[in-house]
Amino acid sequence: MNAFATPASASKSRFRELKVVTKVRESSIITSFHLEPVEPEGWRPFEAGQFLVFRFPVREGKDFVLRNYSVSSSPERKGSYRITVKREAAPRADVPGGVSSCHLHDHVEVGDVLTAEGPRGDFVLDRQSSRPVVLLSGGVGLTPLVSMLHALAGTQRRVFFIHACENGEVHALRDEVEALAASRPGMAVHFCYRFPTDADRAAGCHHSEGVITRELLQSLLPLDDYDFYLCGPSPFMQAVHGILRGLGVPRQRISYEFFGPATLLEAPAEPAPVQTPPLAPAAVLDGAMTVEFRKSGRKGVWNPAAESLLAFAEDQGLEPEFSCRAGVCGTCKSKLLAGEVAYFEEPLDDLAPGEVLLCCSKPQGPIVLDI
Repeated sequence: MNAFATPASASKSRFRELKVVTKVRESSIITSFHLEPVEPEGWRPFEAGQFLVFRFPVREGKDFVLRNYSVSSSPERKGSYRITVKREAAPRADVPGGVSSCHLHDHVEVGDVLTAEGPRGDFVLDRQSSRPVVLLSGGVGLTPLVSMLHALAGTQRRVFFIHACENGEVHALRDEVEALAASRPGMAVHFCYRFPTDADRAAGCHHSEGVITRELLQSLLPLDDYDFYLCGPSPFMQAVHGILRGLGVPRQRISYEFFGPATLLEAPAEPAPVQTPPLAPAAVLDGAMTVEFRKSGRKGVWNPAAESLLAFAEDQGLEPEFSCRAGVCGTCKSKLLAGEVAYFEEPLDDLAPGEVLLCCSKPQGPIVLDI
């Protein structure tokens, strides 16, 4: 065990076997896999919006990769999960296709067993809020939002489900979304196709053409104080997040999750002033707990409201690399030069002595990081 890090749980491996019981093609590039645990105790409840972490072999018996897939089924459906996966084909002959998505689409069939951990993730509905909800998705980013739509169908909150994709050929879970919207008053859907086909226009499969714009959102959403939930590819996320902020939506009203490598949606905060002369390593400033970023020459008093060391570093104007923000990918790994941290989300991979994952840890006292 890392001498500097205290895990939240003594259990290191929580992977278990999930059997594919149904495989459903949802569109030309998207397929759903319905999974049930091989052992009954292998099912764990989840909140709408959370994901499972799958371990896929790269070479038989050799290496493996970890991939996150959001659960797209209702959290009220006990004993099973559904993941809905886009086949990430290679853009060119000299570039490999998606290791896990192609494996799922091309080789995994009913009866096969997958290895998964979770559920994980904090991209979940605010159950304490009674505000109306806007679910905004692009492409296969609709998967966690469909699960949220299932959860919201059992409430009285007003809901707007707005989805953007290329056309009807790649539009997944359309009938399911429309059925949920029709299940009670106060739930509306809008589909925006970037390049609709003639068949789409003839069948009335979509409500608007092009991309989601400021004007479109203003026409669909009456003036109100909404909770927004966003998921989709990075260009979609950057565009829609920018529109919402431009409309004056407060940051705290916008929840989001990236799939694939994440990028910051907004400019980093102003750098915290450098302390001169520098304080001694791991010193306490006026009795407060400090976090020192040794390479950057910065030091700040820990804010208990910070969700993680990664978030705190960003608040100080630093830009550590990250991707999943959930203790899965290891991108935010850093050297812990002094002090101790505690994990509120257990890392999936073993860490070497003196290493720490910033995204899922908080300091236990004054610490020094090699950042």
